[in-house]
Amino acid sequence: MKPFGKPAAVALAALLTLTACGGGGEATPAAQGPQPLRMTIWTSNEAHLKLFNEIAAEYRKTRPDIGEIKFDPIPFENYTTTLTTQIAGGNAPDLAWILESSAPDFVSSGALAPLDDTLSTAQGYEFGDLTPSAVKLWQNGGKLYAYPFSTSPFGVFVNTDLLKKAGQKTPAEMIEDGTWTWEKVAAQNAAVASKTGKAGMVVRDFDYKGWDNLASVWGGWGARAWSEDGRTCGFDSPEMVEAMTFLHRSIFTDKAFPGPGTTADFFAGDSAMTITQISRASLLQDAKFGWDLVPLPAGPRGEYSVIGQAGLGVLKKSPNAAAATDFLAFFTNPANSAKLAAYFPPPRASQLTADTMAKSNPLLKPGQLQKVVISGIEKGVVKPNHTGQAELSQTVRAALDPLWQPGADVKAVLAGVCAKIQPMLGA
Repeated sequence: MKPFGKPAAVALAALLTLTACGGGGEATPAAQGPQPLRMTIWTSNEAHLKLFNEIAAEYRKTRPDIGEIKFDPIPFENYTTTLTTQIAGGNAPDLAWILESSAPDFVSSGALAPLDDTLSTAQGYEFGDLTPSAVKLWQNGGKLYAYPFSTSPFGVFVNTDLLKKAGQKTPAEMIEDGTWTWEKVAAQNAAVASKTGKAGMVVRDFDYKGWDNLASVWGGWGARAWSEDGRTCGFDSPEMVEAMTFLHRSIFTDKAFPGPGTTADFFAGDSAMTITQISRASLLQDAKFGWDLVPLPAGPRGEYSVIGQAGLGVLKKSPNAAAATDFLAFFTNPANSAKLAAYFPPPRASQLTADTMAKSNPLLKPGQLQKVVISGIEKGVVKPNHTGQAELSQTVRAALDPLWQPGADVKAVLAGVCAKIQPMLGA
């Protein structure tokens, strides 16, 4: 497998240079007449887009000065690369979703407009309802630069029919008897692969490229990509070596995880389990198999949770920045936040209850939402993020490539990762 080239890192570096030095000029005044707005997103899910367009249509009823509001999907894998290229090339959107991994760069770069003044004064917005833990990643110098529209723990969707076919216990039974652990779950998935010909556990959006999604596995060992202050590499730690040794064995020896080059879509019934977030639940609307949603299995360090976050920001250099900020306030007000909660766990304390979320998540039971989402947010650790994440991410991916083959020396590969990225961590 080949690592990413340099486009993401180069584009983001250009973004930082432009915003820090004021290059590219200030935003030009908007032209006369209704002004269109464009918001980049990484979902192309029809249910998501339908909801977004309904909210936009409602907003435009009272804003004749706003033209079309376009939601512009960019493929997830290349999202930040494409977005930063657009910004550096003078084709920035008015609003953009931002991954948690890119938050430090975007928030500190000056690329985003501050939101506090608009959100705190918008009628009925209830700015104080936003939880401090949810907004922390998106603040700099006491100002909020992106709204955390989704704070979503990773959970495990399980095909209970496949488990029964392979003669395995259900997750509910294992949780009840205290055996919902990584070692036991790996054995289950190996049995499914052996007895049914279907895949076992799939870490969605990993595909031997998106390595940061493996935090949903190595967190069970207490491992981290780098120290909390971001200055020391953690890939060569004993905890990470143990976690990755388990993962390597599960892939290449036990066949509990599909190997490189194998595609298995849980939502099409092709695998026993998948690690992902509740925004994917809508894909089970017409599922023809029994399923459940449960927390991540416990690791040697016990129970844990890993959170993915996504922010929504306004590009400062948009000629429509003021209108975009006003739309953001409408898009994320209490009423619309409750609608978005059908797919994206909200940052509002008043809406973070299982009963409240169940009203907008009819496919999920209150108990599932409590155990996976509410409890997960309370104890969760955010996925790896760091300044210079674009270059760090592609460096880690390239350095991990030798791990994804039988017979790899796990400890040596992980030491090699640290040799590559330690100079980039600023220690």
